[in-house]
Amino acid sequence: MPLRAYGLTDKGHVRPTNEDCFAIHEELGLCVIADGMGGHNAGEVAARLAVDAVVDYVASSQYRCRAGVAPVGAGEDPAPWPFGFDPSFTADGNLLRTAIHLADVQIREAAFASHDYAGMGTTIVAARISEGRLSVAHVGDSRLYLVAGGALRQLTQDDSWVVSMLAHDPDTDPLLLEHHPMRNALTNVVGARSRTEVHLVEQTLTGGERLLLSTDGVHGVLDERRIARVMLEEDDPRAMAHGVVNAALARGSRDNCTAVVAVYSRR
Repeated sequence: MPLRAYGLTDKGHVRPTNEDCFAIHEELGLCVIADGMGGHNAGEVAARLAVDAVVDYVASSQYRCRAGVAPVGAGEDPAPWPFGFDPSFTADGNLLRTAIHLADVQIREAAFASHDYAGMGTTIVAARISEGRLSVAHVGDSRLYLVAGGALRQLTQDDSWVVSMLAHDPDTDPLLLEHHPMRNALTNVVGARSRTEVHLVEQTLTGGERLLLSTDGVHGVLDERRIARVMLEEDDPRAMAHGVVNAALARGSRDNCTAVVAVYSRR
């Protein structure tokens, strides 16, 4: 398999429940991670709904493609692209974008049907590697890091109040925002808002790259230097995932901690 991946989640030392969720399907080249929010364990429900929706949609689309009945681009039957097709990205990227929009619909419907689930939502990062191309769709502040050539780089951008403030005024000192009461507020989530924007990023891979998908219980306490050290000192995805989560717990993370690590190799 060109993709080897391993995921690990821990509810941490403070939270009574774990509202993070992840899925790995190496045969699809797919990794997904989500961090739910909402009362009465609704965050756990939202995260699971989102992850399952993405996996199910990608798997069913793969099946239709193998059967020769699935479109591969915007010029085909528009039915598989109910939320539009962005020609600046590949069909795989649009597939992930569509899957997350469908997850958004499912979460809204579940929230409408049950008072306990009202207002629930989730972050999500979905990554797929196909034919040497990495497609990443994301919403919220869960992240994807790429390690290539011995260097670590964050490919996603947080949908957070802090990031929006820095974008509005790049001269603002980030240290001044660290203790602001709005510092953890999300500006974009799946399910809990009237409108969800799904971000896409794609990159060509050459082989040997390592991916880390993480929830904010991990990267909220680990800086990029620490993450890079763990990701570079091991070769096995399982060891890397355990290393990242254990490092976050050791640094005193007060949130659920989840890491999915994948290593890509060209055949």
